[in-house]
Amino acid sequence: MTATPFPVSEIVATRRPHRKDAARNYDALLEAARAAFAEHGADASLEDIARRAGVGIGTLYRNFPTRRDLFETVYADEVNTLCRAAVELADREPWAALTAWLDRFAGYMVTKRAVREALDGESDIFQACRESMYAAGGPLLERAQRAGAARADMDFGDLLRMVAGITATVFDDDAQRDRVLAIAMDGVRAVR
Repeated sequence: MTATPFPVSEIVATRRPHRKDAARNYDALLEAARAAFAEHGADASLEDIARRAGVGIGTLYRNFPTRRDLFETVYADEVNTLCRAAVELADREPWAALTAWLDRFAGYMVTKRAVREALDGESDIFQACRESMYAAGGPLLERAQRAGAARADMDFGDLLRMVAGITATVFDDDAQRDRVLAIAMDGVRAVR
């Protein structure tokens, strides 16, 4: 895979402030929002997010004038991280690259559920994120299929839906989620 920018990469780059202190606050707000959305869903308190980030509510609103701006930016940042991970993992053996990326995708799904509730599936941000996700992860599956490591009778959409379905389930702990995901991935692996 090349380091060609994905549509979402450009969105993330244009939204991030260039001044170092502003970029630090921006990053802290994104991290705090990600954690708050994972814990409390779409109804997470903006005041709590600002407090967790160690900034005032005015700084939050200066960076994210609306709640929707914050949701979109967190979502785009998460997808951008997944896209970068796909590029970083591309040098690994095909099956190892695919499963490592899907493990990161499963972690991303926790935040996505909360943010997705607040976003319109037809928004420009959502479409750019979807295109980027397929452009980044799809080649990992195709490479594993060409290597004979993954089933040839599935496409990337099938794989994402399977993992999304698994992560939508409530588990006792992360270890149980990881076991169930591993069992499902055994069904994706080509029979040898």
